[in-house]
Amino acid sequence: MTLPIERARSKRPVTWLTIIGVLMLPVVIGGILVAALYNPTERLGELNAAIVNNDEPVTINDQVVPLGRQLTAGLVEGTGEDDANLTWTLSNTEDAKAGLADGTYAAVITIPENFSAAATSTAPGGTPERATIKVSTPPDSLVVDDAITAQVAQTATTVLGEQLSTTYLENVFVGFTDLGTQLGTAADGAAKLADGAQSAATGAAALPDGATQLATGATGIATGAGELGSGLDTIADGTAASAAGASALAGGLRDAAAGVNDQRLIGAAAASASNASDAAAQAVALTKTLGGLQAQCATSGASTTFCAQVDDAMTDAVALATSAGTASGYATPTSEGIAALTTGTSAGLTEAAAKTDELAAGLTQLADGTTQSADGARALGDGATQLSSGADQLATGAGTLATGVQSLADGTGELATGLRTASEAVPSYTDAEAQSLASVVADPVKADGAGSSLFGASAVPLLATLALWFGGLATFVVLQAVSRRALTSRSPSAMLALRGFAPAAALGALQGVLVAGVVQLAATYDLGEWLVFASLCVAAGVAFAAVNQGLIAAFGGAGRWVSALIGVLTVATGIVSTVPGVLADIAGLLPTAPAYNGMVSALTSTAGVGAAFVGLAVWAVLSFGVTTLVVARRRTTSVRALLRAAPVTA
Repeated sequence: MTLPIERARSKRPVTWLTIIGVLMLPVVIGGILVAALYNPTERLGELNAAIVNNDEPVTINDQVVPLGRQLTAGLVEGTGEDDANLTWTLSNTEDAKAGLADGTYAAVITIPENFSAAATSTAPGGTPERATIKVSTPPDSLVVDDAITAQVAQTATTVLGEQLSTTYLENVFVGFTDLGTQLGTAADGAAKLADGAQSAATGAAALPDGATQLATGATGIATGAGELGSGLDTIADGTAASAAGASALAGGLRDAAAGVNDQRLIGAAAASASNASDAAAQAVALTKTLGGLQAQCATSGASTTFCAQVDDAMTDAVALATSAGTASGYATPTSEGIAALTTGTSAGLTEAAAKTDELAAGLTQLADGTTQSADGARALGDGATQLSSGADQLATGAGTLATGVQSLADGTGELATGLRTASEAVPSYTDAEAQSLASVVADPVKADGAGSSLFGASAVPLLATLALWFGGLATFVVLQAVSRRALTSRSPSAMLALRGFAPAAALGALQGVLVAGVVQLAATYDLGEWLVFASLCVAAGVAFAAVNQGLIAAFGGAGRWVSALIGVLTVATGIVSTVPGVLADIAGLLPTAPAYNGMVSALTSTAGVGAAFVGLAVWAVLSFGVTTLVVARRRTTSVRALLRAAPVTA
């Protein structure tokens, strides 16, 4: 079944199937966009990400702190506010890299080895360091995947950071309480110190009198030490003289020992003993010889006189031998006695000389020691004099000390008072109060009313506006913007323009209703909000039909290009507010601007709905006027154009 509607760029009739296709195009566009983009946080589970935990736990106060594992658990479990979360996989570096390359993972979060060490570096004795994690995404990741992954990772690290900050601040606040207690204890100690300092000041005040008495006693010691030194000098001189006499006596004893031990005397005695022994032996030999002669004399024939002489000689020889033997017997002991006497006497004298030398040496040492004692006594006198002088200075310094100690006592008392005041000024918290205050200070500001939807409240209006705009463009891709019968028709130009606009307006209105219905199925708005939104969708569908008709009527195929450009600018300036100012200004002048702003106002219960209806009406009227002017212009032609359209045959 055909309809009395002209098809663009074709003389084929328009069928109901064509109308349904044009009618459903914005519905399909809107449905696809809403289904794909509306509230994507509900489908975060379809986004696969990997966690590579290389963290090395640290030990604090004998307790293992595995913050890498805690962060991993926080990522996997989510924030706990809803069930929306990525699908996490615990992986390693190699698997994560391969999965990122082949598309298995849309993101990889790497927790470095020093994560726990850096996160706990604020402990006393450490160097504060910020703990960081690395978020990696493939270069071909989709537009919003990076933002979603970064937001989830940021949320998890923020929660962990708040926990660490809360614990740190809780310790600080509890430390205030401990500090106040310790300051109180210090104040008590300072008070006791002040009392002790006051006692010390009292004692120090007595030091000058004692130091003066010490100076007087030291002066007496100096005088006595001088007199002792003089007496010791006299003793040292006498001892030195005695040492000289002992040395002289030792020399005389050595000389006597040398005289007594005369080796000539000993040699003469020994020679006399030897000679006596030789004489005795010779006398015995003579006696034996004479005895032999006496025995032979009678038989030899010698005379009696001769024999008598031999007998007399024998008698004399016997007497001589007896005397010589006796002399020899006395001479040997006498020689030995003389040797022993001289040796012993000499040894005794030598030993006496040695002892006398030792006596002289001892006396010399005694003289030296006495001299040193005299020197020491004089040095003692000098030291006592210095002591007396120092004692005088001590007396002066003790007075100063007494003044200083009194000042110390006064200052310590003021310190005790100040510490007591500080102790009372330092805030004190119970454990529960410290925990509550730390949780607030760690996260002092909360954003109330911030939406969790990826595109916010403007997502649905933007998608609906875009769907209706391209629906209007699609309508005049199929329908004729200016009737081909404009030149031959007798109807007014406005009526001819209306004949092209009416079907498109009806289609635009129906498209608005259908798009509003699809949005309601996805978002489920309140009935009042939806009715206003649906009314704006109908008005936008009618206005967009008029604008697209005017563009195509005025510019032909280039008008469709302009229409597509308007749709692109609507999308580009409706997603984020950081677009260049020139594009934002141009977007504010586009026919899609009142529709978009009105839909946002309808869904957020803000002012602007009325202005949107007026703006859409203005665009519709202006666009219809442009179409009417184009129709009027096309109703005039030249003879040459007529001849070219219908050439004369011969």
